This record gives sequence, C-alpha cells and structure tokens, in this order.
Amino acid sequence: MSIATLILQAARRLPDNPAVTDVHGTTTYATFADRAARMAGGLRARGIPPGGRVVLYMENTGAFFESLLACWIAGLCAVPVNAKLHPREVAGIAADAGAELLFTTPGLADAMAAEAQGVAGLREMVCAGTAGYARLAAADPIDPPDAAPDTLAWLFYTSGTTGKPKGAMLSHRNLLAMSLAYYADIDPVDERDTHIACAPVSHGAGLYALPFLLKGGHQIVLPGFDVEDVLDALTRYENVSLFAAPTMLTRLINHPATLTADLANLKTIYYGGAPMYVADLKQALRMLGPKLCQIYGQGESPMTITALPKGLHVDAAGHPAAEEVLASCGFPRSGQEVRVVDQEGRDLPPGEVGEVITRGDCVMGGYWNNSAGTAAALRGGWLYTGDVGSLDARGYLVLRDRSKDLIISGGSNIYPREVEEVLLRHEGVLEVSVIGAPHPDWGEEVVAFVVSRPGARVDAGALDQLCLDNIARFKRPKRYRFEDVLPKNNYGKILKTELRRRLADEAGGVS
Repeated sequence: MSIATLILQAARRLPDNPAVTDVHGTTTYATFADRAARMAGGLRARGIPPGGRVVLYMENTGAFFESLLACWIAGLCAVPVNAKLHPREVAGIAADAGAELLFTTPGLADAMAAEAQGVAGLREMVCAGTAGYARLAAADPIDPPDAAPDTLAWLFYTSGTTGKPKGAMLSHRNLLAMSLAYYADIDPVDERDTHIACAPVSHGAGLYALPFLLKGGHQIVLPGFDVEDVLDALTRYENVSLFAAPTMLTRLINHPATLTADLANLKTIYYGGAPMYVADLKQALRMLGPKLCQIYGQGESPMTITALPKGLHVDAAGHPAAEEVLASCGFPRSGQEVRVVDQEGRDLPPGEVGEVITRGDCVMGGYWNNSAGTAAALRGGWLYTGDVGSLDARGYLVLRDRSKDLIISGGSNIYPREVEEVLLRHEGVLEVSVIGAPHPDWGEEVVAFVVSRPGARVDAGALDQLCLDNIARFKRPKRYRFEDVLPKNNYGKILKTELRRRLADEAGGVS
C-alpha cells in the first residue's frame, strides 16, 4: 500500500482541517489532496513511467509536501535533496538517480537551470510558483496505484562527508514502519497535533512530517531554524512537536528570548543526528522540562534505530536522569533489533565497544545503483551502520563515534566523544570537537578545537586540569585550538574532515 493512499484517507476524513502552513498561507487537507492528485496527473501525462525518479531540490516550503505527495500518487519515487547543496552537487545526484524531472523553488531555480541542462535524461525542471507549476496543479486528478509495500518511495542521499553520496532506497513499507514506530516510541498523534519543520525538509524534518500527515496533523513549514520564529509558532499553535539537531537545541536554550517564552504549547522536541552532550542536555531539561526525546538513526534506517523516550530523560522527581542514561541513546525502537559486534560480526558482551548493526522493517533495501556499497552495508540481513558503540546489560546503546573518528595513540583507543563530554563541563566552553592528528612516535595525538561562550575566558591549563581530574592522562588533548566557530555541514554536524584538513595544511601535508 502506498503512503499516498493513507494520507488521502486522512484528507477525506478531515477535509477542512489545516494541512500545511508556510509564508504563503494555509492549505486545507481537501485542497492539499486535490492539488497533489492533479499534479500527479500532470506528471503521468508527461510520460514519466511508474517508478521514475523525481528530484525535489526545494527550500522549506509547503510546495515540497505537495510535490512529495504528487510523486507518490503518480507512482513515482521522490529524491529529496538539501536546498543548501550546490547545484552542481544536485546535478550529480540527479544523474546518479536517473531523474526524469526536478522540482525546485524560486531562490534556487536560476542557479540550477544551467546545471540541469547537462543531466542526461532529465526532461524538465519545474519551479514552484511559476506558470509551469500551476499547469501541473490544473491537470486532471488521478488516484494512486495499488503499490506493493516494497515499491521504492524515497531515495535518501547520504551527506557524502566521507565520499560520494549514496542513495539509500526507502520503500513505502520502510516509511510506514518508521511512522508506526514514531507512534509507539515517541508520541501518539492525531489531528490536534502540530509539527514544525524548521530543519531541511529533505531529511529528518520531512521524514517525520509523515507520521503527522498520516493522522491529519498540521504542518508548519518555516524557512529555516530561527529561535524567535519557533517561539512565535509556539504561541500560535497547540501540541507542537519538532526536530532539532543538537546544535539547534543548544541555540534554543542559549537564546535570551527562551528564558521568558511561554512554552506551554511545546509537546516534544525529538533530537538527533549528532551527539548531544550531557551538560547541554541537562540545561535543556531544566529549561524545557521533560519534553525531549532522543532518536538515533540513519538515512539507511530512517530516524529509527534506538530512542531514549521523554520519560527516561528525568528521574522520579522530575530532575535530569542519571548521567549514564542521558549519555546513552536509549534502547531499540519498536520492530528493530540492535547488536554490537566485532570485526567478524560476532556479538560482544555488555560494555565492550564494536560496530552497531541493526535490522527491521525500517532498514533500506540497499543503495541505488551501487552493488558494492550495498554488499558492504547489508550483510546477512543486518545493516552495518559504521557507528561505534556498546550495549549495557539492559540493552541501552552508548554511541562512541563513527569508526573513522576513532583515535589510536600509542596503541590505545581514544573515543573523541568521551573527551568532548569532559571538556564541555567547563562553564565557559560552548562547543568542542576532538580529532586525532598524525604524530611520529605515537601514531596520533589528541587535538581539541574549542569555541568559548561569549565573554568567557577559557585557557588550555584549565581544560587540561579538567581532563586530568576526570579521564586517563593519555586521553587528554595534547593541543588546544581556540576558534570563533566550528565548520558544520548543512545539517549542523561538525565537519571533523575539515578540521583534519586544517591541521594537515598547517603541517604542510596533503588534505
């Protein structure tokens, strides 16, 4: 069954309810469904065959969800792409996917037009808000096909920070399993709920819009993450949930306006995508209350591997939970299995560190047109995540780092996150990232890049003492670099690859 069929069921049941609100206004479910069905008819009339790929290179706008639903009603596969990517990168993704059409928005159209011309097989680029887009929405409507559950629905291209982006093949079954796990593990949802999309809709914010659309909830699409815009939305709408990367959550709790804001309408912030440090998490819980849910997942198992529910973020008295609980990313999601294994794929005992693997109905079918990548990631029915972690005796997962971020100094393994957690205990430290730099004697040495809070004085001596007081001597950084900002990708993840390049350039090496 197509996800489109289920969304259209909600639209028939709640035709007058608001479906999507953006800067252009509010669309009811009746209008949302009708426009998407007409656009689907227009897509089919262009001769795009069933299963054809359509790129959605769009800024955060209600048109994204309209176009997404239209693709599924037409029996096509959507390829959402982050609006912050360079048009040349988008052209590469479109070519890899064999896309036949590309949707875009006015702020991206001019730069994309020249690149789109060079993509073989791309029939057309359609910009929201133009006459061409309006013609699509005026076509004769069609009904969604009776799709098999494993029909391809969404090609999720990885960020490519470690190489060429790969397209994780997500089926309608994957997306439905993801949505059902949301209801089971995070929150029940109905038509009274509001979901704010303020992160890129091409990724987590768009994926987790689906549990709300399936239940007739209201989507509020903000152009981007702005603390004051989010706080304003909280005064306008009830039962509000939203996705926040850890950097977004720290910006929210450190913003002066949050101190006096009315947060009564906030239901849930589900956060993930990068480590959330315990010190920041405790501050967020003190300010926001028990409204935080941690999720751990990947595009290959969309947003769904483990979770730490809201109730486990606090103890019986409502205070932040024990540090070992907050430092974990919870336990396996409903329908998911999680193991930690050694290099031969053998289970490791509680507390021992290895690679995290998972299986369940959320796991992708493989990488698009990439048999080698698929064979490396999917083995024996399990997704090998590339993440390093350990399970405790209760089944709680503690993530250490990506396997590529592990530092080996003098033959000893050092996990950057462990060092970062200690450094963030200093009240003057806002952000920190720890990497390994080549060392002629030890193999690698630990280097910490530190961003201080505005007006704070932080020196290397104090940070060094903090490490000596809390972790083994060999784990402490040998060098501290104080920076104004840390480089991040489009999703707010700190780019350790860029930090390594900076060190290599300074040492006369090759990045």
